[in-house]
Amino acid sequence: MSHFLFIHGAFHGAWCWQKTITELEKRGHSAKAIDLPGQGEDHTPLKDVTLDTMVDKIAATLAHSPAPVVLVGHSLGGIPISVTGEKVPERIKTLVYLSAFLPRDGESLLEIEGRNPKAVVPQSMVFDADRISGTIMLDKVRDLFYHDCTDADVAFASARLRPQALAALMTKVHLTEDRFGRIPRVYIECTDDQALSTEIQLDMIEKSPPVDVRRLHASHSPFLSMPDKLAEALSDL
Repeated sequence: MSHFLFIHGAFHGAWCWQKTITELEKRGHSAKAIDLPGQGEDHTPLKDVTLDTMVDKIAATLAHSPAPVVLVGHSLGGIPISVTGEKVPERIKTLVYLSAFLPRDGESLLEIEGRNPKAVVPQSMVFDADRISGTIMLDKVRDLFYHDCTDADVAFASARLRPQALAALMTKVHLTEDRFGRIPRVYIECTDDQALSTEIQLDMIEKSPPVDVRRLHASHSPFLSMPDKLAEALSDL
């Protein structure tokens, strides 16, 4: 049995993982998901949300885990799970990147996205007047995130998306081989992803090779469209 902790991506919350958690529990694992600051049911003011506040919340959750966990990050979630690995490597069994940003030392999410030949998410956002947060245009949501999901799941998810604080996207990470580098890394590539292109997923894999690469023929949101296959891939780790 493994213990899983799930970290969602931008605009989302812990709610997006429930189907996958149910499937993992059927397979004898324990799993939970948390809201990052300012997302889901967490009402931290967006002006106070930073990469540090994200990492602090993940690390605080890990401190109460009975054993090292498989820490899974989706999309933006790859950034804070990496920095959490640097901060508390002894609390993490494996880092799993689900169509997620996999940074190298000194990189920010926006710098990685700048290499994306099909960078469509920034062009699909509207920003608040102070450029503290951004929101995905509703008419772009399905095509970007959920094109292989049911109408019911699209409606469920769309109603729960929230503005995303931008500060963490611009923050460069500090990672070392002695700490972050000692944790096994697995990348799950989503080969039909319209939000994080396969080209940039493969670019990150090549620049920071994980120990294992799995593939799902899925959109950006396999936790909704194929939670059974995602749980199977995670269980097989």
